[in-house]
Amino acid sequence: MSEDQHGVVFPVDAEGRRSTAALGRAVAADGLRPVDAAGALAAERETNWRGGYLTHFRRLVEAGLPSGAAARTIAEEGLVSLHRRMRVAGPDGETGLDGLAGAPAGRTLHTVEIRGTAEPEGELSLPFHGRRLRGDALLRQLDDWVTAGVVEPSCAEAVRTVAAHPEWLAVPDSTVVVLGAGAEMGPLTALLRWGARVAGVDLPRAALWERVLDTARGSAGTLLMPVDDPAADPEPARAGADLISEVPAVADWAASLAGRPVLGNYVYADGATNVRVSTAVDALTVRLTAARPELALAFLSTPTDVFAVPADAVAQSVRAYADRSRAAKLLGRPLRTVSGGRLLQRAYVPGTDPGIADSLVAQQGPNYALAKRLQRWRATTARAAGTTVSMNVAPPTRTRSVVKNRALAAAYAGAHRFGVEIFEPATSNVLMAALLVHDLHTGGGPRHEHPWQDEAHAAAHGGLWRAAYQPRSALGLAALLGYGAARG
Repeated sequence: MSEDQHGVVFPVDAEGRRSTAALGRAVAADGLRPVDAAGALAAERETNWRGGYLTHFRRLVEAGLPSGAAARTIAEEGLVSLHRRMRVAGPDGETGLDGLAGAPAGRTLHTVEIRGTAEPEGELSLPFHGRRLRGDALLRQLDDWVTAGVVEPSCAEAVRTVAAHPEWLAVPDSTVVVLGAGAEMGPLTALLRWGARVAGVDLPRAALWERVLDTARGSAGTLLMPVDDPAADPEPARAGADLISEVPAVADWAASLAGRPVLGNYVYADGATNVRVSTAVDALTVRLTAARPELALAFLSTPTDVFAVPADAVAQSVRAYADRSRAAKLLGRPLRTVSGGRLLQRAYVPGTDPGIADSLVAQQGPNYALAKRLQRWRATTARAAGTTVSMNVAPPTRTRSVVKNRALAAAYAGAHRFGVEIFEPATSNVLMAALLVHDLHTGGGPRHEHPWQDEAHAAAHGGLWRAAYQPRSALGLAALLGYGAARG
């Protein structure tokens, strides 16, 4: 069996292929079917999934708006469909994904503990443009972001609360399991600097673990890492696990750790592998929840997705559209005409409540959209079951995975011209780690009547929700304007 067919895999279709498009169509249709039969049929009949998925992923949000029950049904049915369809490939053939809930571990993972030597930070500070903002400077920046529409007011309020409670930063009595320990957007570095107890999980790659170990040794926290040999020195070559093929082993290891368990999902991979690893993490979540019912869950929502947004976000966007410069108005009309209305569309119909912020980016593809949407579905169903969930929209950020895509790198370089602020990774991961700390100390933040309100709360969307133009209608122009800067 080849390496890419081992562990969690896509199902084989009637032609013997592992079709990512067929899986995406089917899961979207299954999610929609109980609440939107026409939408389900449209998803099933989509002949160009690579280009057409945008419509159906928007519909998965819109169809849930009439009631909280409808949104929760879409989430539940989407997850059920994914678990029913995805497979686990092993030496003896393929089994269903749900078999991972009770499957024996292929190996026993042991724990090596690394204690940092630094003193924990005594206050929240945020790296920003080469400085560290703390105290009044941090509060002023939060106010500036709210005024500019870069973050939701509830996001700024949550960060202010953490700044007022620095004793929260170390997340006492908890063990935060960071899946994707080396992830650029993950909270591992911030949490360790604050003195937290962090269990890191990532692929068994020596260079990655050397980096993580260096971070841990110079921190104020404690790093727990999974290894084969408990007597071995903490060498990077012995650490790590592959989530796609080792769900039982990682789940059993995480379940054995002391302290209130928090499972943080920060995994990412390119293309179809992103769906495989995200599905594996969801299977791990199910197994670990059964073993540790007090488990809290943590995720980051991508800003490049579809969200329902509050009326005040719509109103600010409408004002921005009305107040755009004379030059923008003069240029906008012919651009919309020659593009058939595709360029520089206004973001919302005035008065819409809630509005629909559609920031899906076609270049990221349907596999990325499905991987991130299944995390939102798990957050929705877990909240409904009473689980503490931290899931916040992260700002658009110049991560390596983004800037290696030339079109996206150029669009990000030109985004400021359209009211969108692109964050540096150092700023984003500390900001999002602070929101995680807030949620863990407040039971996941306020509970709302409808899941869309939970998702919109404390969002740091970079301005995508409150800018004048529908994001995708400005993306091409932002790329043109930013191309030179991106090349530099």
